[in-house]
Amino acid sequence: MADVQKQLQALSEDYQNLQKELDTTVSASEKLDSQKTENLSVQKEFKTLAEDANIYKLVGPVLLKQDKSEATMAVDGRLEYIEGEIKRVEKQIQDIQEKSEKKKVEIIAIQTQAQQQQQQQQAAA
Repeated sequence: MADVQKQLQALSEDYQNLQKELDTTVSASEKLDSQKTENLSVQKEFKTLAEDANIYKLVGPVLLKQDKSEATMAVDGRLEYIEGEIKRVEKQIQDIQEKSEKKKVEIIAIQTQAQQQQQQQQAAA
């Protein structure tokens, strides 16, 4: 019976670690979503500007003048990267959820097995 308790304890710890990892990954996903929204807003704003409009980029404490096509390419590239990261993180979330569900099923199976053994022992006594 002590062996079953150790096994349950280990599985519970694994499950808790998976839940922490899931929380961290979901936070990363939310951050990426907000970055995507921000960059889409910038991209939309760039489309309304005239070709000869002045665009400045903040680099440290300095504003540097930037060509519109260069700025647009930078934002498009950033959006492409962010969307790739979002897909990667979503896959990671799905994998963690699957692992977590498997651990939960293992825990329930062991608990059920332990309860059955306990009932058998009580019936035999």
